[in-house]
Amino acid sequence: MNRKAIATDSSPDRDQQFRYISSLRTRFQREGFPIISVDTELVGNFKNNGLKWDRTSVRVNDHDFRSDAIGVAIPYGIYDLLANRGSVFVGVSHDTAAFAVHSIASWWKRDGGDRYHRRRQLLILADTGGSNSCRTSAWKTELRSQLCNSFGLTVTVAHYPTGASKWNPIEHRLFSEIFKNWVAKPLDSYPKILNFIRNTCTRTGLTVSAYLDRRHYPTGTSPDPEQIRRLSLKRHSTLPAWNYTITPM
Repeated sequence: MNRKAIATDSSPDRDQQFRYISSLRTRFQREGFPIISVDTELVGNFKNNGLKWDRTSVRVNDHDFRSDAIGVAIPYGIYDLLANRGSVFVGVSHDTAAFAVHSIASWWKRDGGDRYHRRRQLLILADTGGSNSCRTSAWKTELRSQLCNSFGLTVTVAHYPTGASKWNPIEHRLFSEIFKNWVAKPLDSYPKILNFIRNTCTRTGLTVSAYLDRRHYPTGTSPDPEQIRRLSLKRHSTLPAWNYTITPM
C-alpha cells in the first residue's frame, strides 16, 4: 500500500491552519453545507507494494516514471465528508487546473447537486500544490467559471500546509482504501483501474464511483489578466494565501 507519510517541508503556520480548517469544517457541517476533500494521483503499469498469491509473477516497470506509463492514468479524487462517498475521475491527458475543476464540477453535476440541491455553499479541502495549488491562478479562475458561475455556488477553499498532505481527509478516508483494494496488482489498463476503484468499500459504509475522462487538457496555459481581475476572490483574514472564497458573477 502506498501512503504519503514523509513530510518534505513544514510550515510555521501549520498548527494555526489546522485549527482554522477545523473551525471551517465545524461551521459548514453545522449548516449542512457540503465539504469535499480533493487530491490527485498517478498510476501506470507499475509495481504496487504488498503481497498477492499467484501461480506466476507479473512483469512491471522497475521505476515509477511518468514517461514509462502505457497510457497515462491520472485519478482525481473527490471525497464527500458528510456522505462518506468518493468519486474518482481518471484522466488520460495532463493533471491541470482545468482537469481538477472539471472533475469537481462533474461530481457536483452527477452526485453533489442532487444530495445538496438546496445548498449554495461548498467547502473544498486541498493540498497546497499540484493542479489545485494555492499559488495557481488557473485553479481559481477555473473554480469560478466551472463551479461558481455554472452552478451558482459560493466556493470556499482551505489548503493544508506544505508537507501536511497526509492529513487531507481524502488520503486516509478514500485513497488509502483504494490502494488496499489494488495492492500488489499492476494497473495496466483503464478498465482494471476503474474496476478496482468502483469495488472499494469499507465497513463504515464508504462507496466509490469512478469515471474515465478522455478529454485533452493542454499544459502551459494561463488565464488572461481580465479573468484574474474579475475573479471576485475574497481572501480570509486568517492565513489569506491558504484560505479564500470565490463567489459567482
